[in-house]
Formats: sequence, C-alpha cells, structure tokens
Amino acid sequence: MKISPIEKIISLAKEGGIIRPRDLDAYGIPREYLRRLSVKGILERQSRGIYTLHEVELTQHHSLMQACKRLPKGVVCLLSALRYHGLTTQAPFEIWMAIDRKARLPKVEGVPLHLVRFSGEALTEGIERHRIEGVDVSVYCPAKTVADCFKYRNKIGLDVALEALRECRRERRCTMDDLWRYAKICRVANVIRPYLEALS
Repeated sequence: MKISPIEKIISLAKEGGIIRPRDLDAYGIPREYLRRLSVKGILERQSRGIYTLHEVELTQHHSLMQACKRLPKGVVCLLSALRYHGLTTQAPFEIWMAIDRKARLPKVEGVPLHLVRFSGEALTEGIERHRIEGVDVSVYCPAKTVADCFKYRNKIGLDVALEALRECRRERRCTMDDLWRYAKICRVANVIRPYLEALS
C-alpha cells in the first residue's frame, strides 16, 4: 500500500526530530507540502527551512539540535559543551561549534553560532554522540572540553576554564589521565599543570 506524501513527511519528522525542505527531494515530494502542513498546524516552522511536528516537546538543548542539523560536521564545543555537561554557570547566547580549520564558513540562518576552527586531533578526539529530539549531536567529552577551555582561555576567560576544571573534578566527570591526555592533544599541558597539581 502506497503511503501519501503527508504520511511520509510526518514519519520523516518523527524519525529525525526535524525536517528540512531538501529532505523531501529524495522522495519526490514537493516542498510546498511543508508550508501546507505548517498552515494546518501539523508542522511548526522553527526557523527558515526547519520544521518540527507540532506536538513535539522541545528540550532545553533544542538549539544544539538545530545547530547540528544545520552544520552536521560541526562539534559542539567550549561554552556550549560546558553548558550541555552542566559544568558551568555560563549561559551562552550563541552555540559554540568547532569546524575544520580548512572548511569554508557555512551560511547558517536562524541559529546564532560562534564558530571556532580546530585541526588534527584537536578536532577529531574526544567526540561523544548524543541523541537530542531524534537528531544525533556531536559534543566534546568533559575532559576535552576543559582542555579546550584552557586553550581558548583568552576568548572565554581563565575564570570559566578554572570553573570548568573544578566542576569536572568535583563531580568526577573525568579522570586525571583523561585531562592530561587532552591537555597534550590541545597543547596546553604546561598551562593546565599548576591548576591540576593544586586540585590533587
């Protein structure tokens, strides 16, 4: 039995959490259906080109999901990763995402992003995959995030990096070995050493 375009759109939205006009192209469904379903109240337009089912309960990490859907090769980092892991009192307005040093700057509308360029192991190591509202989101692990905070302490502030280190150790979110490993990868072992020694 052939399913209707509307049923297919609803099933795609349930599977992926959100649906974009280009998601319909593979199924030969006209993009106009998204607008029609939005007018009927079945879909809700979150931002330009992003729709969700109307009854979907939005989580506190909804903006992370939107950013990762718009920038699939990006990794949530620094302040946004700290916030995700509950290691900071900071509430960043923008979503901080790491992209490859050689990648071109993407045009992302509707989600405020702060892009940081990483390369080599600093980009690829320590990535965790989490599922938020049906979308796979890449976030750096707590130990890698702390090392990144020390690397970018001039951008985010040394106080934020120290707070993250204290919280990470207090809540036992990582081991000293993990912190040392990522500090070496991020080339901040000498910077972080006195703070780690003070905590141990």
